[in-house]
Amino acid sequence: MSGALAPGWSIELEDGVRRTDGGSVLIGGSPLRILRLTPAGVRWLDDVAGGRPPPPSLASRRLALRLVDAGLARARPPAGAGFRREQLAVVVPVRDDADGLRRTLAAIGTEPVEQVVVVDDASADATAIAAAATTPPGAPPGAVRGGATLLRNRRRTGPAGARERGWRATTAPVVAFVDADIEADGDWLAPLLAHFDDPAVGAVAPRVRCRPGGGPAWLAEYERVCFPLDVGARAGAVRPGGAVPYVPSAVLLVRRAALEAAGGFDPDLQVGEDVDLVWRLHGAGWRVDYEPAVVVRHPMRPGPPAWARQRLRYGTSAAPLAARHGWRVAPIRLSGWSALALAAVLSGRPALGLGVGAGSTLALAPKLRALRRPVTEALRIAGLGNLRAGVAVADALWRPYWPLAALLALVSRRSRPALVAAAVVPPVLEWRRRRPRLGPLRFLLLRRADDLAYGTGVWIGCVRARSGAALRPTFTGPLPPPEPVAMDTADAVPGQLT
Repeated sequence: MSGALAPGWSIELEDGVRRTDGGSVLIGGSPLRILRLTPAGVRWLDDVAGGRPPPPSLASRRLALRLVDAGLARARPPAGAGFRREQLAVVVPVRDDADGLRRTLAAIGTEPVEQVVVVDDASADATAIAAAATTPPGAPPGAVRGGATLLRNRRRTGPAGARERGWRATTAPVVAFVDADIEADGDWLAPLLAHFDDPAVGAVAPRVRCRPGGGPAWLAEYERVCFPLDVGARAGAVRPGGAVPYVPSAVLLVRRAALEAAGGFDPDLQVGEDVDLVWRLHGAGWRVDYEPAVVVRHPMRPGPPAWARQRLRYGTSAAPLAARHGWRVAPIRLSGWSALALAAVLSGRPALGLGVGAGSTLALAPKLRALRRPVTEALRIAGLGNLRAGVAVADALWRPYWPLAALLALVSRRSRPALVAAAVVPPVLEWRRRRPRLGPLRFLLLRRADDLAYGTGVWIGCVRARSGAALRPTFTGPLPPPEPVAMDTADAVPGQLT
């Protein structure tokens, strides 16, 4: 945690980041940032933007990390970097899934790791779990998986409690948490371990995609493109409110020092424990990397009832997470100007909404006067911001806020057109973007069923917690004027960077 990117690492600008004013200004990130580089910084970025590691000077590596921390760039480890597998302990929590445990142990492979710990969380058939944990697939009777340790909980603690017991029984510097139903091919651990070459990295996770099977083909196709554990193809640092706000613990590698600093998993959380840990790691100053180039597979739910129960259960995590992390769990974050414009549209006054949007653009332009084309940039930033806010609000209306949206549709005729558009337009746009092998109507119905189940879980969680904090939106700027855009000068790079 030196405040600089590790030597040998390179950076790539995040998708959607633009360079303007001769390459001296970077605009992008989530939340939006505008950063101005000095002339030396411009020459430096021209040199490293193609994937070359920054020069080894401390000033150079500090600027690289600054771009990463601002959400404008992602860090990439050098080839051949990382911990060896012998420095890794693997923890596999399991409950009543002997077949899944066998697949996961096979995915870990035959190469040595320091320790494999299987935690049986009070399975009904402990004998089957013990057999799967100690005998590798295809081995003759009596064969024992070398180095495996089996721990059994007499009463169910949940995934967080099982992982807690497992990692505390290990000593390796890196712990891999792998669910007992994960499949992977090849040496998938090596590229994840490479991230720990940077001592600032506390955790790294791969992309988790759906493994079809057991359910109808149309549901499998929906899960292929909308799997809840899949956070996308965009690599980068994980941070609340960022482009990748969290990663699941289906597969999560964590540095032991980071686990100890954060206190490990919270065993009181039966769901959402992975989000909680990742955000606490980030809050403690560790970087959490997402590496979608590595793909593992997790089984889909076997049918629509189980699928809906899964989404509802995920929704119940919002209330306990809100009690621990406040605004980070807000179902929507938007500026006051965007909120006012969208409220006008929702109340059946689209002309007023357009007027508010135009006003926010005019108010933003003076704040960008240091740029060469402040009005053009204001139009682009405010226009895209309002558009994205509109899509986010539309999704939120029929996800966590769906009971309120349904009630408003019943009592307000003027609001119905906007509410119908909110229900239909975002799924159609998503269908065009993802191109599933499903018709648009079926995809729309599945998307909204997914949202309604999750939103119902949010309300159930709020009732249990006797708190509506998980439903509270967050406003990112005062009203008026619009949210000020951070304009920084990377002046920490005096003179030459080499």
